[in-house]
Amino acid sequence: MSLKLPDFSKANVLVIGDLMLDRYWTGATSRISPEAPVPVVKIDHHEQRVGGAGNVALNVAALNASVNLVGVLGKDESGNQLTDLLNAVPGLTPHVHQSCSHTTITKIRILSRQQQLLRLDFEDQQSSATASQLKRTQMPYSPVIALYLEALRTADAVILSDYAKGILDDPEPYIQAARAASKPVLVDPKGMSFEKYRGATVITPNFSEFEAVVGVCDNEAHLVEKGHSLREHL
Repeated sequence: MSLKLPDFSKANVLVIGDLMLDRYWTGATSRISPEAPVPVVKIDHHEQRVGGAGNVALNVAALNASVNLVGVLGKDESGNQLTDLLNAVPGLTPHVHQSCSHTTITKIRILSRQQQLLRLDFEDQQSSATASQLKRTQMPYSPVIALYLEALRTADAVILSDYAKGILDDPEPYIQAARAASKPVLVDPKGMSFEKYRGATVITPNFSEFEAVVGVCDNEAHLVEKGHSLREHL
């Protein structure tokens, strides 16, 4: 079966969400450490990739659409490396605010024999502080909203890519700004409630995320019924 994709070459998509740097360290393991019952991995290859909302933007760019990506990074080595990776993607324009008070979310995966042995996550609690600031001001973090509103002017559609790391703790202002500009809003959601995404055009949870919000679906008819109910509620 062949699948014919629509022509996205004239589309301009705005993606906003949590940005991450994914690092992969790979090597052989042939012995157990004498210090603890863990394998010793001799790293012989390492790779860096765009993660989080940045990966969503890469997927959109791969469809030949133009992409504007809005997010927050730290003023650190990982933030600089992630910015370089984003700048190298054809069709993708990053609009990134680098903050001294923010640590770039970085995930290191250690692999051996095509298996992941360990993942190391580097992040801080600045996202919670930023979320509190948003709620106090009733507006998104000001450098981010400025970047978002500028990119929104030329966007045909908006994607909110939420990884529950802070930037979309309060997505309502982003949704309302897009609605006021007659731009559809697609949400990749996170969390136990979709109430904060009220007013979005489309929400795309996977099955487990959907059941976490509406409860167990025993069959397809039950799923459809709960889906319609949730849609009407939101």
